[in-house]
Amino acid sequence: MTAPLDAADIVRLVDRFYDRVQVDPVLGPVFNPVVEDWDDHKRTLVAFWSSIALGTKTYRGNPMSAHRPHPIREEHFAHWLALWREVAEAELPPEHASRMVEHATRIGQSLQFGLGMTPRRGVVRGLPVIGD
Repeated sequence: MTAPLDAADIVRLVDRFYDRVQVDPVLGPVFNPVVEDWDDHKRTLVAFWSSIALGTKTYRGNPMSAHRPHPIREEHFAHWLALWREVAEAELPPEHASRMVEHATRIGQSLQFGLGMTPRRGVVRGLPVIGD
């Protein structure tokens, strides 16, 4: 039986992932110019992912407004998610990696919608979208 996902797992995943982001030829040029202190930024991201995956409620911030001013394009999301999946699968047991990828997929979709990159489909406020 696999131990439950815990804070140490989140710290390790965030650390390894954002180490890779910094040197990534696609994502590095987007984030390196705006992240002044990667260690501090990683602490913020650990709080974010811990709040999402563990329900810690330690993150205080607005991911949408944090990403809005940066030159993020739609194709960055697929690359970000592929890299997240790769690192999650290398660092976590399969069931935890799968869960973290599911979270990242939903977050990526939400950010893309919020940044105006993809139209909203499906259910909006409990009402079906007609004529989609």
